[in-house]
Order: sequence, then C-alpha cells, then structure tokens
Amino acid sequence: MDGERTLSEHASKALLAGYGVPLAREALAADPEAAAHAAAEIGFPVAVKLCGDAIVHKTERNLVRLGIADAAGVRAAARELLARRRPEDGDVALLVAEMVRGRRELIAGVVRDPQFGPCVMLGVGGILAEAIGDVVFAAAPLSATEARRMIGGLGAGRHLLEPVRGEAAADVDMLAAVLVGLGRLALERAEVQSVDLNPLVVRDGRPIAVDALVVLGSPAPEPPARPATNVLARFRPLFHPRGVIVAGASSHPGKFGFAAFHNLLRCGFRGEVYPVNRDGGDILGRPCLRSVAEVPAGKADLAFVCTPPGANVEMLRACAARGVGAAFVASGGYGEAGEEERARERDLVRTADALGIVLAGPNGQGVISTPESMCAQMVAPYPPPGRISVASQSGNVLSAFLNYAVLTGVGVSKAISTGNSAQTGIADYLAYFAADPETAVALVYLEGVADGRAFIEAVRRLTAAKPLVLLKGGAAAEGQRAAASHTGSLATDARVFDGLCRQTGVLRAPSVEHAFEWAASFATQPLPRGRRVIVFTTAGGWGVLAADACVAAALELIPLPEDIRAQVDTMVPSRWSRNNPIDLAGGETRDTIPEVLDLVCVHPEVDAVVFLGLGIQSNQAHLFRKGPFFPGHGLDRIAEFHERQDRRYAEAAREASERHGKPVLVATELVYADRTYGNAGPLAVREGGRVCYPSAHRAVAALRAMVEYAEFRAGR
Repeated sequence: MDGERTLSEHASKALLAGYGVPLAREALAADPEAAAHAAAEIGFPVAVKLCGDAIVHKTERNLVRLGIADAAGVRAAARELLARRRPEDGDVALLVAEMVRGRRELIAGVVRDPQFGPCVMLGVGGILAEAIGDVVFAAAPLSATEARRMIGGLGAGRHLLEPVRGEAAADVDMLAAVLVGLGRLALERAEVQSVDLNPLVVRDGRPIAVDALVVLGSPAPEPPARPATNVLARFRPLFHPRGVIVAGASSHPGKFGFAAFHNLLRCGFRGEVYPVNRDGGDILGRPCLRSVAEVPAGKADLAFVCTPPGANVEMLRACAARGVGAAFVASGGYGEAGEEERARERDLVRTADALGIVLAGPNGQGVISTPESMCAQMVAPYPPPGRISVASQSGNVLSAFLNYAVLTGVGVSKAISTGNSAQTGIADYLAYFAADPETAVALVYLEGVADGRAFIEAVRRLTAAKPLVLLKGGAAAEGQRAAASHTGSLATDARVFDGLCRQTGVLRAPSVEHAFEWAASFATQPLPRGRRVIVFTTAGGWGVLAADACVAAALELIPLPEDIRAQVDTMVPSRWSRNNPIDLAGGETRDTIPEVLDLVCVHPEVDAVVFLGLGIQSNQAHLFRKGPFFPGHGLDRIAEFHERQDRRYAEAAREASERHGKPVLVATELVYADRTYGNAGPLAVREGGRVCYPSAHRAVAALRAMVEYAEFRAGR
C-alpha cells in the first residue's frame, strides 16, 4: 500500500504492550558499550539485533545474534551489526533482549483483508512459517470463546500447545487473550495495516513475543452504513406476493417466459398470475395482457421479468406504478456480459432503488416460496414444502439442491437464484432467513462475496439462532497476497474465509450431496447434546466402517454402558457383539430392534445414534416378488413380513429420536434400491420426513456437522 511505513521493533513492541501482548525484557542501545551495560542489567544470555523503522526482516539480512553469554560478546556483536548497516536503513539502534528459550514457536498477527476488514491470525511460527502455512484467521473483534475456537482450528500446529518433552502445555487462555488484544488493536488503531509477532515463543506454558513488526498506513475508508430495515416487510413482496406479473410471457414452450408462467400455474400459486405480452393472445388458456398498465392496481406484488434488458428500466417503472414491490429479473445481458452491460445493470439498480423495489437478479433462474405454492422460475423442479431455505449464486447448483429435496422428501421453504446480485445478494437473503419464522436452516452456494462486512454481520445474526450450511465454489482461483509481513503473505482468500466460517459457526460442506444432507439433518433432527455416539447395526461390516468414520470425525465412540449390555443380554443369544457398535448378529426377534433403539436413546450417556442395515430383508422380499416361485411356497407372507418389519424399524428410529430428543441417523446403501423399486426401509424413512443416508460415512459427516453447530451454540 502506498504511504506505508514500518515501525522499529522496539516501537512496535511498545505499541503492542498496551494491548496485553506479553513481551521479553529488552532495551535500546546506541553503541556497543551501552549494549553491554543493558545486557548486564537484563541478565545473560541475551540476543542483540540491529533495528530501525526501515529494517523489516532482520533474519534474512543476518542482523540477529543469539545466545551471547558475556559483555565482551555483546560488544563484539554490536560492532559487527553496526558494520552491516546500509544507507537506506536510516536511523538504527541496537536492541538487546533476554533470550527466551522454548521449543515451540508460534506466529500471531493482524492483517486488513480487502473484503472482510481487520482479521487476526495465529499459526506455526519461526523462519518456516510461510513454508508450513499452518495458520487460522478470525475477524476482529473476537471474543475469548472465538479466540479459543480459533486456536482449536490449527492443523498439526495445535499439538504444539500440548505438553512436549517435559515442557508444560501452553496456557490457552493466555494465548486467547493475546488474540483478543490484537483484535482490539485492529479496531482501535485504524492506521495499523498489519502486525507480526514472529516468533511467539511458548516458555513454561506462557506465550512471549520475541520479535514484532507493525506496519502503519492510511486508514481505509469505512464502508457506508447499511440502513436499518424491517427485513420481513422488505422481502414480503418477493417471497409472499399476493399476485405475480410475468413480464415477457410467451406462448412458445421453449421460452423462459412460457416456462415461468406454466410453473406458477402448474404448482398452484395461491395468488393471481398476470401474463403480459405486447402481442396479447392466450397462453395455457389464459388471456394475456398487452401492457403492465392493464394489471389491476395493488393486486400484484412481484414481477417476474423475462423482457429484453433494454426494456427493463421502463418495465420496472410500469410495475411500480401498479404497486409492485419486488422484481425478479431473469433476463441476461447485464454485468456478466461486459462493461457496457455493467453500466446498464447499474442503471437498473438505480431505478429499482428510486422506486423502492427489491431487485433480485438480473440473470437469475427464479424464486420459490412453498408456503405460497409459488414456483416463479424457468426450470424444474418444484420441491416439497419444508424448513430449509436456499440461496445460490448458481442456478444449476440451486436445481441440484431442489432435486435432492424431491428425491429425499425433505422439503424447502424458500429458494432463490441470486443471479448477478446487482442490488440484493447472499447477505440480504441470509438476513431474511434469520428473521423468517418458516426457515429452520439456511443452505447457501457461494462463489464470491461483494460486501464482506455485510456478509459477516448477516452470518453472525443467522448462526446465533439457526444453522448455516455453506458450499463454496471457486477456491482454485483464490490466490496469495503480495505483502511485506509474514501475516500478510499468509492471508490467502481461502484461509481467511475458512477462519471466518469457523469463527461464526458456518458449516462448510465438501459437496452438493453433503450440503443438502446436512441441511436436511438440521431441518428434521434434534441437535445432539454432545459427541457420545452409539452405532447400532444389523450387519457387522457396516458397524466397523461406521466406527472408523466416527473416530476420524472426532466423535466419541463410547464403550457400551454396562446397563445397556446387561439388558441386551436378556434379549438375544450371547453371540451378539456386547460392545459398541451393537451388532445383534442375527439373534433378534420381531420386537428386538425397536426395543434396543429405545433402550439406547433413553440412556443419559448417549448423545446420538447411527442406525445401519435397514432394508436388507426388504431387498430379499423384492427378489422373492420378482422370481418365478412367487406368491407360492409362503413367499407372499414372508415378503410382506420383511417389508413390514423394515417399515417398523424406520418408524421406531424416528419415534425414539422424537421421544428422547436425540438424533438417530439411519444409513443404508439400499436407499438406491428405494429409488429403483421402492425398498420399504428407506421409503419409510422418507415418508417419516427424514433423510436416509446412502452410507455410514455420509451419516457420520452429517452428525459431525450437527455436533459442531451444537457446540458453537453452546459457546464451546
């Protein structure tokens, strides 16, 4: 940044001391004799450094001497360092400091992210900090709880905080206080562009800053304050319209204007739909209006706009004159197409702002609100009603989420493709989802953030009350920053975003499938009270894999409580596993599985259950039914029994979960059989309003997300 200047190490430390950063004892000296005197007062051994405002990385220039044991050594080192001074260094001094010995070195600091503002960093420090790259970030300000969560987010570096070779564990509370202090500095001192504490040495468990670098510069202008609004009232015309105008409705089935009009009628929109086409005529047996001016005043709140981009400014004005409060502009040819089109997009936004219209898009796929039976979009599918609300920066990914809703039966409340987000973006929809009583969980696909601080504010408000599952695209394009400080060069877009998600309780999903399943889990299951898991399986191998997945996910696969073991002993032959995972080894009778599910769920030492093996018998029933011997030989009766039992097991899992307020996640690869021929087990899970996971690993991944959010809400 132009106009930046670096404080000397001594001046940097003087500033940081006021924010609670623990520092090594040190003194400045002008010449070798003064350095030797300072060393005697501090106590040998000492370190001697050449420092000045223009000297940034002393190690790279060989300007540090360590472990000097006497006054003569200090004088010699001082003379040698002064001889290495360069003209461009300006005024320099000798910094004499106590030797802080410790095997563990961290790095902490501050960076001003261009999107998200001031951020605090922590990582593995020393001369290899950038090569190792084990760092975490959080937005300033941060609480002590957020700082501790940040510390826990380190990779292998978190093991540096544990007892090592006779050294005490690091004082996590003291380290958290350093991070909180750095966050406070970043907010209070806007001229501070970056801070490096490297290394931050752990000595006797206490972190001590051995070296420090503060870079000053012109404060960045504060972003304009967002006006306070009643978000439910603002978005009511978009998600709860009394009527919808389809501007650019078409009689051609291949046109977006036809598909949108068809989908509104086909899905049973509760209000009136007004197709507008300048040529008039009929579409799907409905007469077309030639002009928006023909729409009865006050009868339509939402316009779905498919007209050419050059006509849309006037279209907004015409719609506003009839009382429209929101417009979804599906038309392309705006900011995605080039500079001239970006100017057209800005004009569209200015017009919408002046008219008081909520503008979604342009270049978007559509908007859904199942409480209104509204499918105002140009493509299928229309999901079942539910408690998940979706905002996506990709229409295709939105369709994928909606397809999973149809497939699983776990429904959606609101869904919107944000298009170019010219006026309203992800942060606006998150603010709405936070306030919307019909939304239990938010699901978002995100590629970029236009206003980072508004995004953080909206996320904080949402995750304080509801989970947010986020799928992030575009990580491969996120690069490393050029910066003078170690902290700045470590602050890649991906690392900063990861840290902000950890800080604010956002759940980062690795794929579309995981993202939807996690959201579906939150929408249909109670939150776990802890990490203690029982795996209950009707087939041994699945239980082993699920146990491995639980351990890998840092869930606690608890030893089977003795009272559960004793009770199950009375239910089945002795060949059962007698441990966790519970594998009944084929010894169950018709009532055993429901009874064991209830026994496990009611136990106070169990927080969650993963139930495996559903649908095996229904699979055999299918083979019976499709074979040449059916229905004779008793095959009709046994097929019905197998299917009835699998349905009963699915219902028992849901009932035990609801009765005892604990998540019970049902997983079977036979969920694919449900899609092929209607396997009774997975089908009953779907009919019960819950997701049936296609593998133990997917169920455990969803449970891990639920545990992490429950701990976030609990302040852990």
